[in-house]
Order: sequence, then C-alpha cells, then structure tokens
Amino acid sequence: MGHNLKGAVLSLAAFALYATHDVVVKYLGDTYNSFQIIFFAGLLGFPLITFMLMSDRTDGNLIPRHPWWSLLRSVTAVVTGVAAFYAFSVLPLAQTYAILFAMPLLITVMAIPMLGEKVGIRRGLAVVVGLIGVLIVLRPGSAPLSWGHLAALSAALTGALTSVIVRKIGADERSAVLMLYPMAATFLLTGAALPFVYVPMPLEHLALNGVIAALAFIAALLSILAYRAAPAIIVAPMQYSQMLWAVFYGALFFDESADVFTLLGSAVIIASGIYIVLREGTGDVSLNSPVLANKSRPETGLTPRISLLLRRGETPAKP
Repeated sequence: MGHNLKGAVLSLAAFALYATHDVVVKYLGDTYNSFQIIFFAGLLGFPLITFMLMSDRTDGNLIPRHPWWSLLRSVTAVVTGVAAFYAFSVLPLAQTYAILFAMPLLITVMAIPMLGEKVGIRRGLAVVVGLIGVLIVLRPGSAPLSWGHLAALSAALTGALTSVIVRKIGADERSAVLMLYPMAATFLLTGAALPFVYVPMPLEHLALNGVIAALAFIAALLSILAYRAAPAIIVAPMQYSQMLWAVFYGALFFDESADVFTLLGSAVIIASGIYIVLREGTGDVSLNSPVLANKSRPETGLTPRISLLLRRGETPAKP
C-alpha cells in the first residue's frame, strides 16, 4: 500500500470513529447537559492522555510565553466543546456537520488579520461560496433557527479561532503547555458548572462517557499515523467523509433524514473547503497554510490537538 493511500485509509478510519463518538454524544445529550458529558468524558479519558503528554521532553516549564493568547485559546476550546456537544444533541447529525465544516472558511478569513495571511481572489471567492453554502443549510427566514444552530455556528467560529491562535503562538510555546491548558480549563470550568446541571448517571451511561473518551483517543492515534504516512493535502479532505456517516447513523439510530437543502449546502461547503485545501497545497499561494496546518477537528479540550501530538519531543515549530 502506497504512503498516500495508507494515509487516506487511516484518516477515513479515524473520522469513522469520530462520527461514532458523535453518535454517543448525541445519545447522551438527550438526557444530560453538555457540561456534564464533557466533564465525565474528560475525567475518564485523562489516564489515556497522560502518557502521551509525558513524552514531551523539551526543556522548559509550564508557564506560557503568551499567557493572554493561551488564556483566550483555553476559553475558546471550552466554548467549542460545549457548543459542539450541544449542537450534536439537538440537531440532526448531517446538519451539525454541515455547519462545522465551515471551520476552514473561517480559519482562512481569521488568518488574514491574525497571521498576516494574504488571501487571493480565488480563495476569497471560495470562502464566499462556502458561506453561501452555510446559508443554504440554515435557510434564514424560511426555516426557524434554534439554539442548536447558533451553538453549531459558535463551535465553528471558536474552533477556527482556537486553530489560528495555535498557529500564531505555536512556534514559541512548548507542546505540553499548548496541550495541558485547554484540558485543565475544560476540567475546571465544566466541573464548576456541574452542580447546576448534574443529573444522576447510571453505570451504563457513565461507561458511555468512557466510550466517548476511548473513541476520541483511538481516532487521534489513527490521525497521527495518517499524517505521518501522507501529506496534509491528502489526509485533510478525508474529514468530509463524516457527512456520509452522519446520514447513515442519523437514519439508523435517530430516524433522521437529511433534507435537500442540507445536502445541497453541504456539497457547496465541502467543495469550497476542498478547493481551499488544494490551493494552500500548491506551495506558492500561502506562507502560513492555516487550513492545512489545522490537523484537528474542532478542539473540545478533551483530546490534545493532532498537530501538537505530532511534534511531541521535537524542537518547537509551528504546528
């Protein structure tokens, strides 16, 4: 098996597990608040993550060199996680994915002021077309917008901001610092909210929180192997396979059917996202390649970013 094919297959497997992870989130979200799900999933997943964090042997301490950016990123990671989990709980899976797929578009826009990225007319038009796709999915004025839609949009926005911040400060910060702070913030903030939202959880539902943590962990490992086997331009577009899983799982477990507007809007968003990835991959278009550099799904604070895990133990470089 060639390296590119191996990377694509591993990435497809990773995103299949991520989609299964989201099914469990949606199932639990019918009964429990997002804060509670994230808290227990993070608590049960922490032992799995600990040994990965211990492998960062670069010299230094855990004091961030960019404390305000690190604080903002930690907050946005928590918001992204809570908002995404809530969106999965209340919206059809396919619709949630369609909105979250706007992340590369938002990353492209945010990279202009934050990274000094120069976006030409082609990538600019791709962003506009992608945002039109989001409007097709949402259909403002013809279909009621809910808190779930706003949550999904918030997750896409804060997820994009989180990714650009990592790109901005990643050259100066240790991987351990970048990985630990969002996880610690997630644990502390969701734990603080827990007394206000807690619902007693039977053992089988607690075990499902462990399943969420395990699926995220295994998917992260597969993603790392994929990016080590093939370039990002091959691996990154595989994330859109989640839409197929969303349609399948939605019909199988939740009696959902993706309407024509969701499918059409998703096709527009996916096409624009793939175009942006291909343009960045040409090498003479982007110095920062902010979308290709974003190797993770929206960061939720439960699992460290793939880009950071890839550089464990290495001399700090832009993730």
